[in-house]
Amino acid sequence: MTRRGIVLAGGTGSRLWPITLGLSKQLLPIYDKPMIYYPLSVLMLAGMREIAVITTPEDRAQFERTLGDGAQWGLQLTFIEQPSPDGLAQAYLLAERFLDGAPSAMVLGDNIFYGANLSRMLAGIPAEGGTVFGYHVADPERYGVLGFDEGGRVTQIVEKPENPPSSYAVTGLYFLDGTAPERARHVRPSARGELEITTLLESYLADGTLRVERMGRGFAWLDTGTHASLLDAGNFVRTLEARQGLQSGSPDEIAFQRGWIDAAGLRKRAEMFGKTEYGRYLARLL
Repeated sequence: MTRRGIVLAGGTGSRLWPITLGLSKQLLPIYDKPMIYYPLSVLMLAGMREIAVITTPEDRAQFERTLGDGAQWGLQLTFIEQPSPDGLAQAYLLAERFLDGAPSAMVLGDNIFYGANLSRMLAGIPAEGGTVFGYHVADPERYGVLGFDEGGRVTQIVEKPENPPSSYAVTGLYFLDGTAPERARHVRPSARGELEITTLLESYLADGTLRVERMGRGFAWLDTGTHASLLDAGNFVRTLEARQGLQSGSPDEIAFQRGWIDAAGLRKRAEMFGKTEYGRYLARLL
C-alpha cells in the first residue's frame, strides 16, 4: 500500500506572537517561500502524492488559498481540521480515515530539512514498523533524546532529560506503519494534557520495530518555532540560494523533476510568479 503524507500545521504559534496573531505560523515566510513549502517538499522528495494538511478551523482557508488542491504539483491535498492542539500523536487519530490503513510519513509544519542525500534516505525507509530520524545537537536537554545500546540499537527515548543518554535528538519527521492510528488510540494524555508522540513511538520500541536513521554532517535540521530560529532559517535558505543559484523547498521544481507536472504546467507557474526571483528560477528550469 502506498505511503501517505501528513503535514501537521496546527497550533496557535504563541511562541511567535505577535506576528502569528493573525497568520498561521506555517505560512510565515522562510526567505522567499511560505514555511509550509519546506516540509511539504520533504514528503514530495519521499515520493508521496497523497498528503493531508492538518490545521486549525480558523487557518484552514488560508492554507487552501496558499496550496490549492495540489493539482498544480500533481498532488492530492486533503485538509483536516484540528479543533485544539492536543499533542502530536493526535494527528494520527484525526488522519485515520485519510490514511485508511496505509503507512504514513508525518512532518511537522515548522521543521526544515536539507541534505544532498535526503531523497535517497527517505526512499529507503521500510513500510513496516516505525522510523525516526536522529540529529546530533549541541543542547540535547531541550529535545526528545535517543538512547542507544553498544550495538547502536535504540533503547529509549527520553523527553528533555537532565542527563541526556546521547546527543541525538528526535526530529519532527516520523515514518510509521498502518498501525499508527490504532496505537495512538491507546496513548493516554501526559501530565501536560497532551497525547505525546514519544509515548506512541515507545509502543514501537517495546515491539522491537522502531528504527533510527541518523542524519550526519551533510544534513541540516531547523526548527522555526522562535523568532531567532525563524530568522536563522531564512538566512540559511538565502545563503544556500545565493551561493548555489538553486532553490530549496520548491514543490514546483520537485514536481517537474519527478514528472508529476509537464513543461506547460511549470511554465504556467513561472508566469504566475512573474518577475520574482522564484518565478525566474522556474522559467530557467524550462
